[in-house]
This record gives sequence, C-alpha cells and structure tokens, in this order.
Amino acid sequence: MKALLRWSLLVLLATVALQLYFVGRIALMAVVDPQSTAFQRSEAYRLATEKGELKWRQQWVPYAELSANLKRAVIASEDATFVEHEGVDLEALEKAWEKNTQAEQRAEKAAGKLSSRAAPAGAARAAKPPKIVGGSTITQQLAKNLFLSGERTLMRKGQELVLTLLLEALLSKQRILEIYLNNVEWGEGVFGAEAAAQHYFRKPASKLSAYEAARLAVMLPRPKYFETRPGSGYLASRASTIAARMGGVEVP
Repeated sequence: MKALLRWSLLVLLATVALQLYFVGRIALMAVVDPQSTAFQRSEAYRLATEKGELKWRQQWVPYAELSANLKRAVIASEDATFVEHEGVDLEALEKAWEKNTQAEQRAEKAAGKLSSRAAPAGAARAAKPPKIVGGSTITQQLAKNLFLSGERTLMRKGQELVLTLLLEALLSKQRILEIYLNNVEWGEGVFGAEAAAQHYFRKPASKLSAYEAARLAVMLPRPKYFETRPGSGYLASRASTIAARMGGVEVP
C-alpha cells in the first residue's frame, strides 16, 4: 500500500510539474515568438528520414503585417466564433459529433450491403471509411500543434483541453492568432502565412487578396492534399463561399 501511495504521489508531482512547465512556456510566448512546434519538429524528422532532405519554408511575420483578408478568411473557415469563445466551442463539437455519427452509420450500412453480395472473382471489397469532421477551435489546434503528438487518446485530449485554457488565459486573442498563422502547416515543408503566400501566389502575406486568402484558409484541414490538387473544384467553390462570408467576420 505504501509503495502504491508513493508511486501515486510521484505521478501527481510529475503531472503538476509538467503543467507548470507548460504555464511557463505559454507565458513566455506573450513576448517571445516560438521557434518551432512539436508538429513541425515531427514533420522535419519525417521529411529528413523518408526523403533524405529537408525542404523547409517559414518566415515569421508580425501580426500587423499579416493580411486582414487572411485573418478573416481563416476565422470564417476554421473558427467562426474565435473572438467570442474561451477556447472551446461546444456547439461546434456537438455538430461535429453528430456528423461523425451519421457518417459512421452510413459506412456501416454500406459495409453491410457489400458483405451481403458475392465478391466478383473472389476479390475482397471494402466499404469506404467515413470522413471524420473535426470541431476544434483555432486555440485547440494551436495547443495541439505547439506541444502534443498526433496520437488520439483520452489522456492526450485532456491535456489539449488544459493547454487550450492556458493559452486563452495567458495570451490575447490577437497573439493566439498571430502564433497560429505563423506556424500552421500549408503544404509539405510549408509553414506559416508568409511561406504559404510566397509558395502559392509569389507575394507577401500582407498583399493577399480576399479570394487568395480564402483559398489558403480552405486548404488548412488538408494542406498536403490540396497542395497537389491546385485545380480542385471543391477548393475553388469553397474558397468563393468563404470569401463571401469574410465581410461579417470580426478580427481581434
């Protein structure tokens, strides 16, 4: 029993120490730009090991020099209530849960139909996996990218929530958006708004038009996918929709 209590105390102390470390890191970000994120370091390792080279584009741009079009477009596309919520948008999470549940049900029905048919020439057929919709806010995405791995566990999700609340408590909305836009992935080895603007439009991030900003915003959930499909009809259509919404978006 004493050994169990000792180990429990050690785990508790380690957990508290880790949270204090995160508090210090985030508080420092109020005045110091983060040099890299956990996700970026993971991607750098992957690119270096899989391809034997590291092509990297990133350049920090102060908030005032980032296009207002891009700020509005990203908020409109990724987190419409960014300036209002305190880190977590419960309504968005509920909608995402409902959509994912419906997608799973459709996938199960499709799998049932396939299994009831005889596969031609003995070939196995598999139902298309359901498309999973996320409900994460910009602050949640930043928390995950800054500090966490890509694994999906209850413990990691809990830590993401704690980090999200710390970011909202210690940083302004403007600073959160500035760090996000300067570090988010926009293609393979392309990180941040300046690198994305130069890579896709050969211009600085401060000069992006409304439609260009909207295209970049729409790419965010699947940047590597859309990087290889510049002529995507969905990308163009969705970008037009986001561009039309941008006028009513509030920017911090």
